[in-house]
Amino acid sequence: MLTVRRGIDRGRTRIGWLDARHTFSFGDYDDPRYHNFRTLRVLNDDRVAPGGGFPTHGHRDMEIVTHVLSGELEHRDSLGNGEVIRAGEWQAMTAGTGVLHSEFNPSATDPVHLLQIWLLPDRRGHTPGYRQAAFPAGDGWRLVASPDGADGSLVIHQDAQLYVADLTAGREVRHEPAAGRAAYLHVATGTATVNGVVLTAGDGVAVEGEPAVTVAGDPAAEVLLFDLA
Repeated sequence: MLTVRRGIDRGRTRIGWLDARHTFSFGDYDDPRYHNFRTLRVLNDDRVAPGGGFPTHGHRDMEIVTHVLSGELEHRDSLGNGEVIRAGEWQAMTAGTGVLHSEFNPSATDPVHLLQIWLLPDRRGHTPGYRQAAFPAGDGWRLVASPDGADGSLVIHQDAQLYVADLTAGREVRHEPAAGRAAYLHVATGTATVNGVVLTAGDGVAVEGEPAVTVAGDPAAEVLLFDLA
């Protein structure tokens, strides 16, 4: 079964420096139909104006993955990390027992476009941690985050794998979830076809009970796939 979530139907937060779309309930946007999908709790599509950003605030007991699509994002946290996440890069932060952090657009002229992803952890009370990496494009799916750090992926404390697809040159990719698992796909950029359903940037689809997921797209398409227990 495929359950499509069109980007235009997502929740929205607009303030002076932020234009954010919410796939699942977040902040003042609360929709009981879209609270989470399995352990995927938050999938926010954020655009931050030059000089804007999220001031220091706290999190705990959450696995937070950030992906910058364009521009740059400056990260600082109570663990002593101070990094700039550039376009194409990924960050994973374990909030665990508690962490304070801020995220700002350091540019005076250019906006930053990012995805903010939260996954529920496998248990409470993990030691906070921070990881950051860039993953070169390859054939098919590229593993970005996993519980065991396979293939150099970022470690997250949940039975979930996050992949990104390289669809250049008209490439088609396929994923076969194991029995009892499900997939959630999000089109970050471009246009993609998932099991025959055409999706554009911002659209997502939950996939349950399907033997395989087949994705094709235009060369500008970037598609995320979450394989979830």
